[in-house]
Amino acid sequence: MPGETPSEPLAATRARPPRNDLTGGEALVQALAAHGVTLAFGIPGTHNLEIYRHLAAHGIDHVNPRHEQGAGYAADAWARVSGRPGVAITTTGPALLNIAAAVGQAYSDSVPLLVVSPGMPLRHPRQSTGLLHETHGRAEVLRDVAAVSHRVSSVEEIGVAVARAFTLFRTRRPRPVHIEIPLDLLTAVEPAGPVRTAPPLSPAAADPEALAAAAGTLRAAVRPGIVLGGGARGAAAECLRLAEELGAPVVTSANGKGIVTETHPLSLGVSLHSPAVRRWLAECDAVLAVGTELAESDLWEPLPALGGTLVRADIDPAQMYAVPPAGIPLVGDARHTLRALLAALPETVPAHPGTDGTHPGADGAHPGTVAASRTAAPHRAAGAHRTAAPHRAVAALRDERNAESRDRDAHLLPYLATIGSVLPANTVLTSDSAQCCYYGALPHLPITPEGRYLHPTGFGTLGYALPAAIGAKAADPTRPVVALSGDGGLQFSVQELATAVQLGFPLPVVVFDNGGYGEIRDEMVSRGDRPTAVDLPRVDLPALARAYGGHGTRADSPEALAEALRRALDTPGPTLITVPQELPR
Repeated sequence: MPGETPSEPLAATRARPPRNDLTGGEALVQALAAHGVTLAFGIPGTHNLEIYRHLAAHGIDHVNPRHEQGAGYAADAWARVSGRPGVAITTTGPALLNIAAAVGQAYSDSVPLLVVSPGMPLRHPRQSTGLLHETHGRAEVLRDVAAVSHRVSSVEEIGVAVARAFTLFRTRRPRPVHIEIPLDLLTAVEPAGPVRTAPPLSPAAADPEALAAAAGTLRAAVRPGIVLGGGARGAAAECLRLAEELGAPVVTSANGKGIVTETHPLSLGVSLHSPAVRRWLAECDAVLAVGTELAESDLWEPLPALGGTLVRADIDPAQMYAVPPAGIPLVGDARHTLRALLAALPETVPAHPGTDGTHPGADGAHPGTVAASRTAAPHRAAGAHRTAAPHRAVAALRDERNAESRDRDAHLLPYLATIGSVLPANTVLTSDSAQCCYYGALPHLPITPEGRYLHPTGFGTLGYALPAAIGAKAADPTRPVVALSGDGGLQFSVQELATAVQLGFPLPVVVFDNGGYGEIRDEMVSRGDRPTAVDLPRVDLPALARAYGGHGTRADSPEALAEALRRALDTPGPTLITVPQELPR
């Protein structure tokens, strides 16, 4: 991750004599181990056996999902939870294409994922020869969904390619990298050269003049707002301090969920899709956006024109020119940039006229004057002039947001409240592109910075939740992990129940079963179309889980769900819990 330092200092080039002549497969595994890789996800195949041959000797464990797409999603979630790049190994041809969807999702969500694969031999002709798994342009295919796709041409170049990938992960917006090693190089014995590792780097903070301008703008704002995305994850404490210093409400993207405790008086949670919240955002006179694209995938429609100054803080310089462009650009690591921004603010934020709640806004009193909550940091004693109770406008915005979707979401809310009451605060929830997730859990299941919520935004793949839960559990077996999915999405990767059984971790999988592709069914109906190819025959999913060697049950009420969840959290292996939903007539 940008700004992250490895557990031990790494030199840009470090020789480890006397071993120098290695196969390409061992050169790869040696380079991965030198960068602290301890676990890889993948499926052995005829062409990648030279890689697998050396994993154990270099201290790298392995998890074998039942499909390469599952391997990609598991490695993606492993990276999100561990804070280190995830690694997936595929073989040639169809295996590499199978993982492409997961690579695209990692790109969309800015996840450091390294995919390594064999490729056709160095001098393989462009004309077809009938070689097993023969494909042309594998690197080009992956280049369309990854940040970098690199085909090496010598054993010595393998270490360079791995070091380059980890350097990119640490210094740029983290996105997936693919390295292809020609088949003949995997088994060729050549000089591997010195072990090259990504150098330790000091995280970059934003330009001092831009920081001063941002501090002045935010300090003077009467109606400030903060938008947090996944790029702010490493700066949770700084985000909360800024919100409380400025009295600024906080709204997050899906990837920013829980960076600020969602029960905090200043938190609007994952609400960018709410018309009321979008109106509030447009009325802010200053908006601080940290590590977020402000993308349509989070707003569900284009961003409204902002009436005030947009201060963008992001590791990616290209975000400064996105739509809308930054009024004040802060390019740098989020934690270091926000610390510098806090230092540039005065010791106390001057009280604006109307701190009793008279600023105009969506309901006549703008939430920009909300005070620091009772959880404010001790250093805010100087700001005691701000009331400790949440401003009525923030509560009003939450109520307005909930009213907008009350009829649509009502059947989900009791079950989500149950999930929230049962799960420990540090639970990792993995999510699918399912109505129970984007309409339900994202806005209505509050989490804190202790927990995590992993959702496939942007690219919007189906089948993410179950393999991602496996990756999250592998990253930290001590934390509770729960997968949330719909019956349609689950069946894109349901075979990963076998992987979960093999690993033996307690893993509840909660499936809201609405008999097919509910979102697409609703869209067809709203268009006046006859629903087509969206109603799926009911599958006895708990029985399927038992057939794989796991456990399965049905929860027909919130009380039954609570009992099943508690039991599943203490039961080795996966427990699939079906929550039946009423089918449309």
